[in-house]
Amino acid sequence: MKKEYVIGVTGASGACYARRLLDVLSARATVHVIVSDVAQRIARHEGVDFSGFPAQYYENSQMFAPIASGSRRYDGMVVIPCSQKTLAGIAHGYADNLITRTADVCLKERRPLILVPREMPLSEIHLTNMLRAHRAGATIMPASPPFYHHPENIGDLVDMVVARILDHLHVEHDLAERWGGPDA
Repeated sequence: MKKEYVIGVTGASGACYARRLLDVLSARATVHVIVSDVAQRIARHEGVDFSGFPAQYYENSQMFAPIASGSRRYDGMVVIPCSQKTLAGIAHGYADNLITRTADVCLKERRPLILVPREMPLSEIHLTNMLRAHRAGATIMPASPPFYHHPENIGDLVDMVVARILDHLHVEHDLAERWGGPDA
C-alpha cells in the first residue's frame, strides 16, 4: 500500500524546504498539503510556488477535511517551516486551524509528527514550546543543515534537511550522502 503524508506549511521563512519536500515526497507517496495564508505570502516573496504537484491541497480553514479526523489513516505529518505561532498552538493543544488540528491528531494517534522550526535566535518561550511538543511526541528538526558533504549551493543545503526528514519518515531516497567518517 502506498504511504500517505501531510505537509503543513506555515508562516516562517524557508518555503524552499517545504517545496523540496513536496517535490520528493509526492513522487513516492500520496501527499496532502496545507499552506497557511501567511505561508503563501512568504512563499511568493521568496519566489516559491507549491502548485503543480500531484497532491491534495486544503485551505487552512477547512476544519472538516478528512485529515482532521483521527479515523482518517495516514503515515505522518511534517510542518515545514514551522512558525513559532504554530509551534505554540501544537505544544498547547490549541487546534484552531487545519494545520494545528492535523498535528494534534498525529499526537493523539501517536503518528509521526515532525516540526521544522526556522527561527533564530530562540527565546525561552520557543525552547519551552519545543520541549513541550517533543514530550507530547513530536520530533523537532530545526532547519540546520550540516556541512560535512561540502555543499556547493543552497539546493545542497536544502536537500540535507529534506533527507533527514525523509529518514525519519522511513522514506527511501538518495538526496544526500551519508556520513562515513572523515576518511571515507
